[in-house]
Amino acid sequence: MKLAIASGKGGTGKTTLAVNLALAADRPVQLADCDVEEPNDHLFFPAVAWSEQVIDWPLPQVDEALCDGCGECSAFCQYNAIVTFGTVPYISPDLCHGCGGCQLVCPKKAITETSRRIGVVKTAEMEQVSLIEGRADIGTVLTTPLIRAVKKEALGAELTILDAPPGTSCPVIATLRDTDYVVLVTEPTPFGLNDLELAVGAVRELGLPFGVVINKADSGDDRVLAWCRDNHITVLAEIAEDRRIAEIYSRGEALVTALPEYREIFAGILARVGA
Repeated sequence: MKLAIASGKGGTGKTTLAVNLALAADRPVQLADCDVEEPNDHLFFPAVAWSEQVIDWPLPQVDEALCDGCGECSAFCQYNAIVTFGTVPYISPDLCHGCGGCQLVCPKKAITETSRRIGVVKTAEMEQVSLIEGRADIGTVLTTPLIRAVKKEALGAELTILDAPPGTSCPVIATLRDTDYVVLVTEPTPFGLNDLELAVGAVRELGLPFGVVINKADSGDDRVLAWCRDNHITVLAEIAEDRRIAEIYSRGEALVTALPEYREIFAGILARVGA
């Protein structure tokens, strides 16, 4: 099973849920941190030995001796990554999606591909958890190829937990696509409800089954719970606000290890998802 943990906004407890679900599982599990711009699952697994794989992405380059400035490549590019005004085209690495179409349509065969580094995929093996982390290089804008590389590395486990980036943008969709179930983490606030509605819309557009975990459930009001009930959305668990959780998190400790009584909550979420 590929289980994605997502949220419409940051700060809801998504990473806390992903890490502790992995540790509460009764079988070996892969935990894949797909928040490649700010991965932090590793903070809860100190002193691990990493192996690292560099991830490259194709980037077109133009042979000025062959190019006649016809503009076919610019007209083809749907991302406006190539601009030409009857001259050798300018290519924006930040806009290029590496599709290779410009190379195919160039009548002079003046475009070839080179590669550029966009980040790394790191892996670490522990007793129960196999940790996989994507980390984008500073200045990298296009992160979806790196997320796909993380997911490719995570193939084959009986249970894979994907810690998605926050929000509902392209990196989130790249993480959620082809998963078996999505757990949406929210909080009982107006902002939490607004962003939960956006996240639910994205997950339904993808046609994925999902449920909701309400974190800090007793710190706000009941509008999130009522909205889920009115929209026939399964609430997998409600986790009460507990100062001890914040203290444990700030020390980089796992909740189910420091407070074993919480293990039952996370194991229960996995059981409900499996059912």
